[in-house]
Amino acid sequence: MGVRLLVASRSDVGRVRAGNEDALLVADDPRLVAVADGMGGHQAGEVASATAVATLLERVQHGEPIDTAISAANDAVVTQSQDDESLRGMGTTLTAGMVDGSSLRIGHVGDSRAYLLHGGELRQLTTDHSVVAELIAAGELTEEQALVDPRRSMITRALGIEASVAVDVLTVELEPGDRLLLCSDGLTTMVRDDAIAEILAAERDRERAADALVDAANAAGGADNVTVVVADVVDVDAPFEDTMETPAVAGEVVAASTAAATDDGAPTVTDDGDPDGALEALRDAVDAEVSAPRRRWWQRRKRS
Repeated sequence: MGVRLLVASRSDVGRVRAGNEDALLVADDPRLVAVADGMGGHQAGEVASATAVATLLERVQHGEPIDTAISAANDAVVTQSQDDESLRGMGTTLTAGMVDGSSLRIGHVGDSRAYLLHGGELRQLTTDHSVVAELIAAGELTEEQALVDPRRSMITRALGIEASVAVDVLTVELEPGDRLLLCSDGLTTMVRDDAIAEILAAERDRERAADALVDAANAAGGADNVTVVVADVVDVDAPFEDTMETPAVAGEVVAASTAAATDDGAPTVTDDGDPDGALEALRDAVDAEVSAPRRRWWQRRKRS
């Protein structure tokens, strides 16, 4: 017995940012999904998130478990940052899920999130690696205060900042009828969990659910890029009538770097996981200004 995912995904620049530093991954029927939220100066965040998801895909396709694949993604971002002075200080979150039988193996670094809607109840699966999350856990900050706290964009763990990174790994059992959500914090800082749950439960069509989540974030101000992956869990033997025909790696910068893009701006991925040369083109096109010194926490983005 096993399950598989039927996936819809959206990535939007939002209402405030000039560019989109998010990237998303939907791959392999689709067995692997991921969301990354980059940080850095002009274009550096885009490079970090695109590098992370491309490396993740390559390593998983070569049989590596999700935690070592994410560690390899960290190595790739660190190396690229060291090799190009204009990319110094760049980093990215990465939250990924991989289906194995009836289980979902999640690897997580940063404050993008994974949620599971099961039996009408929405549960946050991942724990944010952020200053406000630590303060909430310590009882020094309430959930309400965290929504407006000036430290809410400070993350305590990210890919690309240190030579090694601790990856949270957890396993969740899936059942047909469940709905999985992976998202960047552009959604969760704009839309409360109860509203997210209402949208996911009320909108049976996952494409419309993904649209509704992005629309809700933008209606609330769209202060950041917002990326969502909505995945419906079905029996492994269910018909393929509504699945994606081609795997995709998505993100605004990646899409801009390739001529072979799907309708939603996501470049197609060949069988060997190479996003049509998008990553190589991206590296050639980088023009970044980064000023993010190493410290205990990292400011995800400059204030507008």
